[in-house]
Amino acid sequence: MNNGYDNFKQQVAELINYIRSMMYPDVFGDMGYKSMDALEVDAHSMLINMLKEVYDEEIDFEAKAKKIFAEFPNIKSLIDTDVQAAYEGDPAAKSTKEVMLAYPAFEALSIFRIAHVFYMEKVPIISRMMTEYAHKNTGIDIHPGATVGPFFFIDHGTGVVIGETTTIGERVKLYQGVTLGAKSFATNPDGTLVKGIKRHPDIGNNVVIYAGATILGGKTKIGDNCVIGGNVWLTHSVEAGSTVLAAHERNEIISPNAGEDDSFWFCQL
Repeated sequence: MNNGYDNFKQQVAELINYIRSMMYPDVFGDMGYKSMDALEVDAHSMLINMLKEVYDEEIDFEAKAKKIFAEFPNIKSLIDTDVQAAYEGDPAAKSTKEVMLAYPAFEALSIFRIAHVFYMEKVPIISRMMTEYAHKNTGIDIHPGATVGPFFFIDHGTGVVIGETTTIGERVKLYQGVTLGAKSFATNPDGTLVKGIKRHPDIGNNVVIYAGATILGGKTKIGDNCVIGGNVWLTHSVEAGSTVLAAHERNEIISPNAGEDDSFWFCQL
């Protein structure tokens, strides 16, 4: 990078501020510009210069930047649902503006939603630098490749880790210390890691995952309407409507189809 690593990191942070100011000028201000059009022109120009820094080959940088910016109205719509989920899901929240200015979940999720566009447009360096900027500021580590549905809320948030191939449905709520990670890493014959395979779990709709829970593996699926208790360790799928509670060294899974006294123990190996 011709401008130096530290300078480029600063540009990434500035670009995030530009984009969020364009989306929410009433919350984040206009950054001193006389009009939002002028702000957008400068943000667009900055992005083109940054793309030139991270691409080794020549592409149509103008077209790439326009395509990325065209996605931001859709991203704002998703971020709006996250803000609403936080306001509705936390009795301590007094307003949506408080959520946007004070909640680490908004900081991390808004940056993740923006970074995900860059990831999908195959700009991995900028997307990863964006989410690592959020990680540094909030303690919430979301890979930009993760797929996250609307109305997502992370309460408190410190220590949350969401891996690249994770999928999360609608109206999911996580608490601090949750890990949605890989169970193990496949290797090639020469010992190098296999890239581009499904490594992280799928979380259904209307799922709540409490503090300290760890869910691992690309084949692990948590069904809709599940509740995963604190400190649970899961490497296997759970059917829809189940409640999973940690008990000593075992997880108790209460099936939605079980009778009152018909729960069973699910031991992790």
